[in-house]
Amino acid sequence: MTGILWGGFVLLVLLILAFDLGILSRESKTLSAKTALFRTGVYFTLALLFTGFVYFAYEYHWFNLGVYENVEGEHADDASLPDSGLEAAIQFFSGYILEQSLSVDNIFVIALILGFFKVPSAYQHRVLLWGILGALIMRGVMIAAGVALIKYFEFMTYIFGLFLIYTAIKMLTAGEDDEIDFEKSFLVRMVRRLFRFHPEFVEDHFFTRIDGKLAITPLLLALVVVETTDLVFAVDSIPAVIGLTRDPFLVFTSNVFAILGLRSLYFALADLLGRFHLLKYSLVVILAFVGAKMLLEKLLIPHDAETKGIVNLISFAVIVLTLFGGVAASFAYPEKHEAETSEPPDAHLS
Repeated sequence: MTGILWGGFVLLVLLILAFDLGILSRESKTLSAKTALFRTGVYFTLALLFTGFVYFAYEYHWFNLGVYENVEGEHADDASLPDSGLEAAIQFFSGYILEQSLSVDNIFVIALILGFFKVPSAYQHRVLLWGILGALIMRGVMIAAGVALIKYFEFMTYIFGLFLIYTAIKMLTAGEDDEIDFEKSFLVRMVRRLFRFHPEFVEDHFFTRIDGKLAITPLLLALVVVETTDLVFAVDSIPAVIGLTRDPFLVFTSNVFAILGLRSLYFALADLLGRFHLLKYSLVVILAFVGAKMLLEKLLIPHDAETKGIVNLISFAVIVLTLFGGVAASFAYPEKHEAETSEPPDAHLS
């Protein structure tokens, strides 16, 4: 029964992507902010609907969901596994919101990559769409590995927790003006050694031919760097979601729904990226919080249902309120150069 569930979910994702690729993105054109915002709302609505499915599926154990066994085949007693449909729904939606918030940081880097390779706006959606397909496969493998490591080696919980705190500290102390040369990426250099390079874009094609021989375009290099970047971000974000729930189905589906909406979110926020300058500190707080939760839950958090429910609600509240605080503070206290450029042209004459 579980295999049917996983197969059905993968089929659903493929149908969504096929609809996006085959109907909504048949022509290479710039995606307007209005259209992107609408599609972002559609993907958010799909996540809400799936939250409802999670509630009923775990409440009534459809497809054997919510029934857990440890390595010895006995009932698993884990504070991070849901005991009810409500807990499962809260964990899924918390994971989705967490992944969506971390995706905003990913969007900043994607914007740098597309700008570095001078990808025309009309072709950017193609890079992002194929990047999403690769990300889904990579994250599926990484999630399976991460959940299995914690299931068979409980001490990995503490390693993941420490890693998230380290990531938060690294994000806090990272310089914002560091220049990155994406051409020096190992994978980019390897791809350029394997194929001839055509320096110009050939519409929205990743490959072309030079004198009858296969060659790559700058669009493929941009895709390679986007995929590499997502892999790096997944190393941070997957342990964060595992810190909220150990249920592999909830971890995977929350990641998938966040990634599905990433392309639309990118175009919806393209003109606003510079305004979220304080959001980084919200992400630092969230990663540190989840890391501390992973370190302390075995020691301080009882496994009774009432306490677990309270912990899940606290986790959800911390994530949402911290994100809201970062966004609100970014708009309330814009960066100095942004505030100066937003003044009326004749303001200095008054």
